[in-house]
Amino acid sequence: MLRWIARYTRWLHTRWPAGTVEPLPRAGRDGATSVPGVSISGDLTGIPLLKYALDSGARAAAAAAADLKGAPPADGAQSALDLAIVGAGVSGMAAAVEARRQGLRFEILEGTEPFSTVVNFPKAKPIYTYPLAMKPAGEVQIGARVKEALVEELKAQTERAGIVPTPGRAERVERSGSGLRVRLEGGGFLGARRVLVAIGRSGDFRMLGVPGESLDKVYNRLHDPKDFSGQEVLVVGGGDSAIETAIALVMAGAHVTLSYRRGEFSRPKHENLEKLQALLRDPRAEVSVEKPKSERVTTAVGPFMGQFPGGSIQLRLGTRVKEIRPSEVVLAGEREEALPNDVVFTMLGREAPLEFFRKSGIRIAGEMRAPQWIGLSLFVLFCAWLYNWKSGGSMAQLFADRHWFPFNLPDILSRIGGTVAADARRPQSLIGTIAISASGPAFWYTLAYSTVIVVFGFRRILRRRTPYVTLQTATLMAVQVLPLFLLPEIILPQLAYHRMLPQGFLDALFPVVTYGHGREFWRAYGLILAWPLNVYNVFTHDPLWWWLAISILQTLVLIPLGIYFFGKGVYCGWICSCGAMAETLGDTHREKMPHGPFWNRANMAGQGILLIAVLILILRIVGWILPDGNAIDSIFDPFLKAPYKWVVDVFLAGVVGYGLYFWFSGRVWCRFLCPLAALMHIYARFSRFAIVPDKKKCISCNVCTSVCHQGIDVMNFANKGLPMQDPECVRCSACVQSCPTGVLQFGQVDRGGKTIKLDLLPASPVVMREGS
Repeated sequence: MLRWIARYTRWLHTRWPAGTVEPLPRAGRDGATSVPGVSISGDLTGIPLLKYALDSGARAAAAAAADLKGAPPADGAQSALDLAIVGAGVSGMAAAVEARRQGLRFEILEGTEPFSTVVNFPKAKPIYTYPLAMKPAGEVQIGARVKEALVEELKAQTERAGIVPTPGRAERVERSGSGLRVRLEGGGFLGARRVLVAIGRSGDFRMLGVPGESLDKVYNRLHDPKDFSGQEVLVVGGGDSAIETAIALVMAGAHVTLSYRRGEFSRPKHENLEKLQALLRDPRAEVSVEKPKSERVTTAVGPFMGQFPGGSIQLRLGTRVKEIRPSEVVLAGEREEALPNDVVFTMLGREAPLEFFRKSGIRIAGEMRAPQWIGLSLFVLFCAWLYNWKSGGSMAQLFADRHWFPFNLPDILSRIGGTVAADARRPQSLIGTIAISASGPAFWYTLAYSTVIVVFGFRRILRRRTPYVTLQTATLMAVQVLPLFLLPEIILPQLAYHRMLPQGFLDALFPVVTYGHGREFWRAYGLILAWPLNVYNVFTHDPLWWWLAISILQTLVLIPLGIYFFGKGVYCGWICSCGAMAETLGDTHREKMPHGPFWNRANMAGQGILLIAVLILILRIVGWILPDGNAIDSIFDPFLKAPYKWVVDVFLAGVVGYGLYFWFSGRVWCRFLCPLAALMHIYARFSRFAIVPDKKKCISCNVCTSVCHQGIDVMNFANKGLPMQDPECVRCSACVQSCPTGVLQFGQVDRGGKTIKLDLLPASPVVMREGS
């Protein structure tokens, strides 16, 4: 059984990659952080591109200038500056040039030397100036294609602007009266009204954590490859820096072994992978680099070797460094081996200087501290009260007895409408209908729910500004307001009261009751919310045949057909009320979704809830078949239906789903727990929908993965040029829109991954600009 479950889990989902997201400071528009007056730019925004570094620095300085216009001066003599810029890299220097152009009083701090990151690139390193058509804001521009020319180009422009950095290393940013000040290491501070942090990923180099790493022969950067000609070199890493280092060393005559812990490369640029393939020459190496793990030959972790005049390269995928010794290194993989070695390059990159931001009180994305845990706990308690009240629990009765409004609004409306809200008489006015609907909590909950979706939906449209988001959001708002609010609460009651609906239609779909409008018009939710998301039109004492037919049509025909062509998002991203809230109110909380292998396995929790719903359905059908009064009839409502309602619908979908909203993204319920989403995952395994990448444009920035609130490792697909067919995708378009180089587009592919067609509705601003 466990083996079968493991195979099913892998088939359904865990076969897909599960990348992680690097923690970075939380930033909004123009790099604004959680500390008022402090912003970030450059690599810290999550996009490691030179043009974006220039652009974000210039825009941050311009935003500071606009913000300071008309603002009162900060108190204290130490606040003489308008802007303090921390870091004289590409972004910081671009900000300084823009600050000078804006007439700001500024100073720029640098702990080492200007453009130190670029200066420390390997000799003759190729420079990729993506996006090619982009012109950064500000006066500093770049066009160089190699490291040395780039350094000259940047220095010439900043020297012409008269930018001279001040030596100094910042320890933290702190509040000083109504201004700010940058506390310096060794004492002293720099006061300013605004602060821009442009220090990039200047934290500690990532370490292997193995014996021998402290030996003098271990380096974390390469200056001149010729210094290592003829030596036995180990390069460790799977990103651009590692591959570029290996290539440069081979071409300089070194004998290189490139070790990477995973079985395939997922992060390097397309150009670097092509160069590596050219060096390796062995056709088996191309298989291991380009194809997903499931399609690699079994020898993919073995050595592949390319010979060159004076140099050579071996690729060891799926290996890790176990120990570094004075004259050799030990690699562990399918087998352990010791290799002769003169020098080791651990090209693992740097960590962002998170401690600097923590000391400055700047929030880190995904990081929880005591105030956040307290806020989360209080909000979960509020959601527990809210959903208890909304679902007719003890809170609903308490407020019904004590007039749950500050004044009895339903009673006032009923008097205006000429009817009593507590009975089922037919009001002839719209106000009378509203009065009866407003006598229960469901009306107010759904009204508030719809209002939130509309308000934040318009905000999303104004924020995203693509035809795809505009149409998608407008559709979600319309579905929520019309069939999920106005139809059951106002339209159907009015039509029934005025005898505009056939009696047979009413009896078949909306049974008679003794409360509210006299009929169960709330069952109209089932027109949109399909089984098993909404079980209440199916889990009934006697079968409601028309609702059963509608549910079968939705769940077994319409939804699978839509998913086949357009993916799971055809429902989750365009129709579902849970998805509507996630795409509107949750639009600015996408980056909070946890990523990684553990969370990918947690996606399977919904399969368990789906199984429970199916088992309950089977028992319900058996109860219908057996004679009246059978044992299933007697236990179904109190021991099956009611627990399912309170555990799944109220606690998991409501309290957990919305209680975690502002801390763990708006798709917690949708991703991990929703039984309908779990069923649609199965359908999606047979879908033609995919996010189609142009891998030549991919720069491995990981932005697409970081904004996915379903936790999908989108970059892993894009970097390899593979169609993204992860069944978790809800077609929200965040990855497509956020990609800085326009790599991704919605489309359809055949079973072999060949593109059949691309969507006509534009979702990528970059593609829109390129096509105009």
